[in-house]
Amino acid sequence: MPFHFENKPSLIAYLTCGDPDLPTTRDVILAAIDAGASVIELGVPFSDPLADGPVIQRASERALKNGTSLQQVLTLAAEIREHSQSVGLVIFSYLNPVLRMGLPRFCQVARLAGIDGILIIDLPVEEADEYLREARKNDLATIFLAAPTSTEQRLKMIARVSTGFIYAISRTGVTGAREQMTGDAKALVQRIRRFSKLPIAVGFGISTPEQFATVGKFADCAVVGSAIVHAIEQNPGREAGTVGEFVRQLLTLSS
Repeated sequence: MPFHFENKPSLIAYLTCGDPDLPTTRDVILAAIDAGASVIELGVPFSDPLADGPVIQRASERALKNGTSLQQVLTLAAEIREHSQSVGLVIFSYLNPVLRMGLPRFCQVARLAGIDGILIIDLPVEEADEYLREARKNDLATIFLAAPTSTEQRLKMIARVSTGFIYAISRTGVTGAREQMTGDAKALVQRIRRFSKLPIAVGFGISTPEQFATVGKFADCAVVGSAIVHAIEQNPGREAGTVGEFVRQLLTLSS
């Protein structure tokens, strides 16, 4: 398995690549790894990010203004891989940029760059045959989103084709930090466990050390995205130090 989740919960850190620029993204990622993040989700900026809340939408807009492309994100991944052999690297993208590059080429380049897995946020599992074929050819983990509204049949299908881990959305709606976690997340994790022995990551809305620790009581990993992207937005010039400290705080309370 390409992902190592020794801690519970392990931290999956999401960043929008190219916000505010690619060198800063690189520094922030390295700081998050040094602080203990187990997996980095490299967010590919997209012009119409329907599933994302305002914080990540703004980050995508800034990154696109800089001309950040999928190819540049893959180049950045290769640089990160040179620095860290053990961290898990996931490309987190909408389908359109991947199709523009071409699925076969994308999967080949991703593998060469040291990517471990792919999460295509708007690709339904029912339409993923070609993607699954190309990803498997290149030994890339295929990660899918499971929602509280997913039927048992859909969860079974997601469990059957997922490798690496399964990403459980803590609630319906868009990404973004929330004051409190809903009970939906725990119930969803319990449902997924009936169909899969893979690690389960819970994401959408985790923004405090307390929420992070709570997720560790019932899931293997917690995904923190909007809170990290917000910290980057609010601390120009101090992005890496701020995110590194935030990651340390998250992990300290739950250890």
